[in-house]
Amino acid sequence: MSEINVTPFVDVMLVLLIIFMVAAPLLTAGVPIELPETAAAPLPQEDEEPLAVTVAADGRVLIGSTEVQRDELLTRLRGIAQERTSNKVYLRGDGDVPYGEIMVVMGALNAGGFRDIGLVTDAGGPTLDGGGTQGN
Repeated sequence: MSEINVTPFVDVMLVLLIIFMVAAPLLTAGVPIELPETAAAPLPQEDEEPLAVTVAADGRVLIGSTEVQRDELLTRLRGIAQERTSNKVYLRGDGDVPYGEIMVVMGALNAGGFRDIGLVTDAGGPTLDGGGTQGN
């Protein structure tokens, strides 16, 4: 018999595929922050994944999952803006971070070339129409 039996190879590949399918969602690491809740509707999705900038509760600033010193933030943002086709950025700020700190980072984003800034919140927060929180 001069043919190679590929059945064990296919079995191993299917097992590896299942392992990677289960493990891939667990690999997304992030900074644990408590986003404020709001009743705003989600923003529409685009072709290029938007840049995510996070302000953690302890004041750290992260671009994606990389921590950036505040004095290097504007330089990094300008470099990233030149490489991207979209100027869309999502700003995530912990609910315990003072409003002024979020505005400082937002100003740096604007100065860095990002004009389309979306503030990320958790859905289901309070509304101003007197109806309390949504989803109750």
